[in-house]
Amino acid sequence: MPSGWFNWFGAFWKIPDAYALTHQTLDAYLFIRYLKICTVICFVSLCITWPILFPVNATGKGGKSQLEILSYSNVNVDESPNYFFAHALVAWVVYGFLMYMITRECIFFINLRQAYLLTPQYAKRISARTVLFTCVPKEYLNEAKIRQMFNNAVKHVWIAGNTKDLDEKVEERDKVAMKLEGAEVKLIKAVNVARTKALKKGGNDNENEQDTETADIISRWVPDKKRPSHRLGPLGLVGKKVDTIEWCRSELEKSIPEVEKAQLGWKQEGNYEKVGSLFVEFHTQADAQAAFQVITHHHALHMSPKAIGVKPVDVIWKNLSIPWWQLILRRYAVYAIVAALIIFWAIPVGIVGIISQVSTLTKLPGLTWLNDIPEKILGVISGLLPAVAISILMSLVPVIMRALSRVAGAKTNTEAELFTQNAYFCFQVLQVFLIRSITDAASTAIVQIAQNPSSVFSILGGALPTTSNFYISYFIVQGLTIAIGVVTQVVGLFIFRLLYKFLASTPRAKYAKWTTLSAILWGSLLPVYTNIVVISIVYSVIAPLILFWSTLALFLFYLAYRYNLLFVSDTAVDTQGLIYPRALKQLFTGIYLGEIVMIGMFSVVKSPGPAVLMAIFLVFTILFHITMTRSLNPLLYGLPRTLETEEAIFQARGSDIDTEEANRETSNEGDVSNGAKGDASTKKILSGGNDYGLEKKGNLFSRFLKPWVFSDYATLRHMVPQEQSINFAQLQQAGEENERNAYFPPSVNSQPPQLWVPRDPIGVSKHEIALTSRVIPISDKGAHLDEKNNVVWSEDLTDKEELPPIYDEKVYY
Repeated sequence: MPSGWFNWFGAFWKIPDAYALTHQTLDAYLFIRYLKICTVICFVSLCITWPILFPVNATGKGGKSQLEILSYSNVNVDESPNYFFAHALVAWVVYGFLMYMITRECIFFINLRQAYLLTPQYAKRISARTVLFTCVPKEYLNEAKIRQMFNNAVKHVWIAGNTKDLDEKVEERDKVAMKLEGAEVKLIKAVNVARTKALKKGGNDNENEQDTETADIISRWVPDKKRPSHRLGPLGLVGKKVDTIEWCRSELEKSIPEVEKAQLGWKQEGNYEKVGSLFVEFHTQADAQAAFQVITHHHALHMSPKAIGVKPVDVIWKNLSIPWWQLILRRYAVYAIVAALIIFWAIPVGIVGIISQVSTLTKLPGLTWLNDIPEKILGVISGLLPAVAISILMSLVPVIMRALSRVAGAKTNTEAELFTQNAYFCFQVLQVFLIRSITDAASTAIVQIAQNPSSVFSILGGALPTTSNFYISYFIVQGLTIAIGVVTQVVGLFIFRLLYKFLASTPRAKYAKWTTLSAILWGSLLPVYTNIVVISIVYSVIAPLILFWSTLALFLFYLAYRYNLLFVSDTAVDTQGLIYPRALKQLFTGIYLGEIVMIGMFSVVKSPGPAVLMAIFLVFTILFHITMTRSLNPLLYGLPRTLETEEAIFQARGSDIDTEEANRETSNEGDVSNGAKGDASTKKILSGGNDYGLEKKGNLFSRFLKPWVFSDYATLRHMVPQEQSINFAQLQQAGEENERNAYFPPSVNSQPPQLWVPRDPIGVSKHEIALTSRVIPISDKGAHLDEKNNVVWSEDLTDKEELPPIYDEKVYY
């Protein structure tokens, strides 16, 4: 990227969003696309509503002032009874457009995901050919039976087991190893400090040191009583005091062989307690998909739920032993906890809503003292403070939800993240929107009703649109603070500098801090922006001014996260894009709420015509939603056989297909709902027909209105990296042993950690390496002590032979 304050922006803008698809994950690309699509939705809604509803509302004779004349509340039903028909008809157009966008993007997602999962670089991975079966009966925890069930399609079978004892042994071994590494570094630095101080005082013992054993040098500069030590009692506060280095070596001499013996018994002898889950690797992706999509067991809830494409690092191993009946009980218990949290969380959120209407509350008896607060402070309290408070309150929820997902029995991190996405979205809608809006509107209406009881219906009808003022502030706060924070990374920079300089005292800590990117968790990120769109949808007709601020905020989010995902952050969990359709479907919440709110508001102001129109559209929305879900849901999770066949044809004809071939005419396609071509198209390809090479021609509108034609599988296939565009050899598993042990629990494959210490001028590190390496691997390669006795590692090492000793080659499972 070019240097300078603004020079980089032009180059950044020219980078296509698809760059994230080839350099990050499918989730990252779809998240960027989601923000862009949401920006488009809000902007198009703005273009539809403003030219029609602003004049209607402004001339509604409702007696409002300032910006409130542009909202629904300025329409007086007595003097302008037909004005509400404009709102109803505009709502039809806006909500209809939104439903089309949701459907269009679901079709796009299905085709893109299928193209992504069928690429050679993905299809040949172990995870693409492996199915996780859970709640497996005891009689099927048998490799021979599994092979018999799936005939000759099975390559490997891993039966899950209870690793509690082995986990504890490995954890204790690693804990002692890290303690030893820290003590070694501490000793090396202590010797160097004492020696440096002596030399500064005028000493010159270099010649003597050359003729002296290193052990004697260590004893000279650091006496035994000053060597790293600790107590063996609880918390290291009581008990016998021991030399840390000697004690750790002694413990590792016992624990390492013990762990290796247990691991060998697990792998070769099957000496472990089996639990009700197993991983089955098939020879081909097609066989794995067939096993994933078929009903496996004749009893309900047995050998299900299943998962495919699960990487070993994604598995929540402790939950694999949960039986089906306990899974049901856990799930409902967690639902009850979530419901209770939502109810009790309403109390602080409701208080925040009341605070935002503090200027209105001053009119109530007993609260007139609020008028004594200076106007500027009152403005901050009612405007900025509630928005900040809501953001802080809601930031605590994802942590709780992610923990509850594991309690509920989630078997993979993907499942846990999708649970968090759903639960946090419910929280966002109920707390940030519904409860906040209800308390806000109620606090406004109560005062007006108390002053004018005869106008209760018109007051209730006009109360809700005024609550949009809070969300304008909320969008501004979110748009500016989050977008700026994401791009500048001020907090991350401060923490990095603090941790790297003062708290990272070992080469391992410095290396980890330098090489580990900040991780993005989709379950806590997407619901925030989905809720912003939901709020915008609900207010789009009754207070359309909000659409400007939501469009601006979402565009800033798009730019910020686009930069962040391309250059700064990494993704912690790979859901293979499943976050996207879930977020899209959650937008229906905004449509339903908007329709119900408008029906209620039309009913309150006694306008039956528009209310009936909205009721009709509500029924249409329900039918549309049901039809779309039934049609597209089966295609969201599995791969159709037609595309597997077609991908084989692509590969047979040569994987380097021309762009003209990718843009062939598909007007005669059979099943367009799933992006697969019909039998006629397949026959033409097999027979060498030339329809395959025809370029699709269409203007902007036809391309927008026909995603099944212009965003079909063959077209989107060229968005994803193919075998020729990358070094495919690097994506292969690192040897047959890795493949054979892929789905053993982490503790079964865990090796003693490689220790890493800094090199020092007089060779203390070499002496310690000679002694410690008899027990556990240790090295001082690539790290040293500088003149200030700080640990430094060579950050510019790029040659594979010069990589840090703790570097692990990534294995693409």
